[in-house]
Amino acid sequence: MKYAVILILALSLFSCNQQSNTIKVLQNRIDSLETQLAEVYKPGFGELMTNVQSHHSKLWFAGKYQNWKLAKFEIKELNEIVADILKYQTERKESQYIKMMNPALDSVNIAIEQKNKILFKTSYTLLTNSCNECHLLTNFEYNIVKIPDSSPFSNQDFKTKKIN
Repeated sequence: MKYAVILILALSLFSCNQQSNTIKVLQNRIDSLETQLAEVYKPGFGELMTNVQSHHSKLWFAGKYQNWKLAKFEIKELNEIVADILKYQTERKESQYIKMMNPALDSVNIAIEQKNKILFKTSYTLLTNSCNECHLLTNFEYNIVKIPDSSPFSNQDFKTKKIN
């Protein structure tokens, strides 16, 4: 009986030591993953806003030339950027206001789906005004958005064509 108790105690101590080693190994893996996660690329707010500006401009020219496939692509890109702002920039107070763009984005999307140039222009103006309203509410009133006069993308033809 005495040997059985000693054997049980020895196995218990061995088991505890194994659990302790497992916990240390797991903690080291957690620490390593946290370090790696801290170094993962995360787009900055300004970078995301620059993308908004780019797609806002492209959207205008796509709608202006009634290239509805391209307009549909550009509105999708704008919606994705809004989602990315909500995902990657939650700590920024400006992110709280980004959802105010949704009604204008929805309106532009409806115009695109209907292939309605007049509704597109009205909805696009609403979108542009919504950008400026958001900038005003977030103390970026000096950053004024407007309907583009000319495309900064000289390497893109916005008119609908078939590529040969």
